[in-house]
Amino acid sequence: MRKSFRVICISLALMLFMFSGFSTKYLRSENMNDADYTQANIVRNGPREQKYIALTFDDGPHPQYTTEILDLLKKHNIKATFFVLGQLAEKYPDIIKRQVNEGHEVGNHTYSHFDITKISKDEFKEEFRRTQDIISSLTGVESNVFRPPYGLYNENVVKIINEQQSNIILWTYDQDSKDWSNPGVDKIVDTTVANIKNGDIILFHDYVYHETSNTVSALESIIPELINKGYNFVTVSELMDLLKKDIVNN
Repeated sequence: MRKSFRVICISLALMLFMFSGFSTKYLRSENMNDADYTQANIVRNGPREQKYIALTFDDGPHPQYTTEILDLLKKHNIKATFFVLGQLAEKYPDIIKRQVNEGHEVGNHTYSHFDITKISKDEFKEEFRRTQDIISSLTGVESNVFRPPYGLYNENVVKIINEQQSNIILWTYDQDSKDWSNPGVDKIVDTTVANIKNGDIILFHDYVYHETSNTVSALESIIPELINKGYNFVTVSELMDLLKKDIVNN
């Protein structure tokens, strides 16, 4: 009797979850493996067998810090992915053009950085499409990588992104530098270098939320250390291609 009651409770809980508007396929969970994420067009890392990593920068462009980051990447001849806000891309178009001209990838981070799980489908479509059009007009390339603000999404977001033939790009769980909160340089460096693994997608921000930013100073140490460790720096799309090949081969 007790066992039957337990089964009924579990069944009811599952039914409530299924009708709540979410699907386990789309929830951000450490239990999802690489294949699950790829099938849902959600990516949080590349293949673990090869020494490839992706640097990503959110919330820009910023007239000072994005430019300094681009100078540093150029110095070391490495590529990164910039998830830009449409409203700032409109304001600083020359920075977006420079990113593409120097071989970097430009991704969509919405137009104005809403929590997209709290707006309507039509509002999200407008945020996404408007930014896509801005990126395309500035670069001549249709972006196929999207990072939701705060890393938050739901089933509606996933469906829309799939319809737009794009991909949701998160970041590796222990590779959030939290540089937006402006911790000390050593803290940013340690968070990144101490936890680095093959296939990591590393989260930084090229926009400043304080009077100053320690991100550039931290990168001046991080990049040479990772190069010395034998890591190759690629864009997110390049990392996705490697991941797809790895899944097919296995």
